[in-house]
Amino acid sequence: MKKQVTQDKDNERKFGIRDSIAYAAGDFGCNMSFALKGTLTVFWTQFMGLGDTLYALLLIIVQIWDAINDPLIGTIIDADRRIYKRNKFLAYTGAGSVGLLIAGALCFIPVPNAPHIIKVIIFLVGYIIWDAFYTVANVPYGSLLSLISNDTGERASLSAWRSVGSTLGNMLPMVILPFLIWKDRTDENGNVILDESGEAIQDLQGYNVFFAALIMGIIGFIAFAFMIRMTTIRVTTEVKINDTKEKFNVFKAFGNFVKNRPAVGATVAAMGMFIGMQGSASAVTVLFQTYFRNPQISGVVQLFSMIPILCFTPLARGAATKFGKKELCSVGSLLSVAAGIAMLALPITPDSKGLAIYIICQLVYNLGLGIYSTVSWALMGDAVDYNEWKTGRREEGIIYSLHSFFRKLAQGAGPSLVLIIMVWLGYVGEKGGAQSQEVAVNMRYLVAVLFLISAVLEYIGLALVYNLDKRTLEVMNKELGRDS
Repeated sequence: MKKQVTQDKDNERKFGIRDSIAYAAGDFGCNMSFALKGTLTVFWTQFMGLGDTLYALLLIIVQIWDAINDPLIGTIIDADRRIYKRNKFLAYTGAGSVGLLIAGALCFIPVPNAPHIIKVIIFLVGYIIWDAFYTVANVPYGSLLSLISNDTGERASLSAWRSVGSTLGNMLPMVILPFLIWKDRTDENGNVILDESGEAIQDLQGYNVFFAALIMGIIGFIAFAFMIRMTTIRVTTEVKINDTKEKFNVFKAFGNFVKNRPAVGATVAAMGMFIGMQGSASAVTVLFQTYFRNPQISGVVQLFSMIPILCFTPLARGAATKFGKKELCSVGSLLSVAAGIAMLALPITPDSKGLAIYIICQLVYNLGLGIYSTVSWALMGDAVDYNEWKTGRREEGIIYSLHSFFRKLAQGAGPSLVLIIMVWLGYVGEKGGAQSQEVAVNMRYLVAVLFLISAVLEYIGLALVYNLDKRTLEVMNKELGRDS
């Protein structure tokens, strides 16, 4: 396929802050649906009373749906040759956003007294529906980055602002929700029940989670609508309606993806990032619930630790242009590795001093993560170009869908495996906040190990696998006839 740049030639509006804010709104909308996923484990094991091991197995089962869902939808989008009024990626994103209005809440239907089989059905059906609509919205949304601009600096800006949208989309539920969904356990007389150490036991309020998911679905839909309305497509793909379309072969598509080193490297790094963000989410929740004894402040602490991400965002475009995206991300991942080691080795005690050390480690960790996350989607935009450079084919949908599949594999399999480890370390979901002191200490070290593994995977993907350094990127863009 031949790429045609419509900017200037067709008098399209020049790239500006409007594009960046609009693109950020898209990931804000995604995270209005996705942010509550970290609450799934405690909701289903503590509030719904689903067995820990059973829930972990169910999480693995729904990843089978991901294996079908993501590449299938990506292929459908690539194969769709209809002429849309504006752009097919915008059309699919809009369709997905409509489904996400209520799909997120389907994962949190509060029926704690229902039979186990009903709970299992509710979880499986709710998750599958949510996952389908999320993919319909998220895969084409990711593909838009390479179509809004083909300029390296502008793509870095879009990726950075997408990170802003993601961060803000996480901040809102992260800070507000803990105060709404956690409450001291009381007896029939309203007296607060204390644990063996004299601290209040806090339990999840499942009904509040359900209503929060509904409200977040509405907010997410509004954000998507804003993004779609304000987005300008400047890079178009020439479509020949009468071309003979090669029949899709999943094994061939996967083989092509594996040969795309930038796509594989960016995907390994993203899987590492989500092991840290999603895999550790349940352990972090239990850490604050049982070790620091204050789950309400968990959101505030995580918000504070995200300051480095927001601080680096305005610098991302200039830094990526000057030093190169691969080079910049590799340094950032090393910072995160150092912070992970410190989190494991330093004396993080269950008091204000230990909490302060934890926060400092998180600040350093997120500085490294921020450097990577702000340009992570620009890395995938370049990976799409790399595929065209090496094969002559431009396959945004299938590349992003396979990337999304492996990300969601980390997001799904990661938490299930972590939950199994938590159970092995003594965690019992039905006890809620009344875990033993040994379990609390185990969570402190488990969280540190998960963050360290996450950072190491990021470094491997970015520094050792991803091969589009600044010089190679310039050569690729020159041979493709694009700005570098």
